[in-house]
Amino acid sequence: MSTPEPPPAAAVAGHARGLGGHLHVPAWLRETRGERRWPVAAVMVVGIGLQLLLPDRLTLVSHWLMPTLELALLAALVVANPDRLDRESSILRTASLTLTSLLSLANGFSAVRLSMELVTGRAGDDAGPLLSTGGSIWLTNIIAFALWYWQFDRGGPAARAHARRREPDFCFVQMQNPELAHPDWEPEFVDYLYLSFTNATAFSPTDVLPLSRWAKLTMAAQTLVSLVTVILVIARAVNILK
Repeated sequence: MSTPEPPPAAAVAGHARGLGGHLHVPAWLRETRGERRWPVAAVMVVGIGLQLLLPDRLTLVSHWLMPTLELALLAALVVANPDRLDRESSILRTASLTLTSLLSLANGFSAVRLSMELVTGRAGDDAGPLLSTGGSIWLTNIIAFALWYWQFDRGGPAARAHARRREPDFCFVQMQNPELAHPDWEPEFVDYLYLSFTNATAFSPTDVLPLSRWAKLTMAAQTLVSLVTVILVIARAVNILK
């Protein structure tokens, strides 16, 4: 049974810390410096690399088109905002969302094509490449959904840095039990990557609870994609190995 979700105001009022019992507002509810760019950029490079491992027949338009566009957008974002993600800009946010959309579109196309081949029996008779291809799509799916969670929770990284919204879309353990966390803890990209990974493996929320409707529907969509991909790939691979 999950722990009841405390409202943000109660969570803030519930923990006084520091010398003299002064009220300490958690970092995720106050203005901060913003998280660093490099973890997101590094994981994006991994996702683009995974796309290059796919066979040509599973890629959208051409083998190099989508990875090239994604790398170009990523490079532009790094140049425009290389360090802390605290700059609020509609252009930067649009570019970031476009990059995530390209990654999701390309990987969704690959997942659909692979599923069609598995269902129709045209995926080949070699278990090794099949498992490698399915694993690449599955891992890219984790990265893509982690980016969506990170982009939209409380308005995105820049909005979180400026504390524009108090109501979270995802409730992390540290929000429910702040005494277990560092006083300056706030969710960063790695936390959303963990959320995406556990949702893709457990097929349900684990220790991070979706609060808003969009968060619940997005997690449901990821679970469906992950479940179908894993079941079809493993079933075909087992059949080949027999």
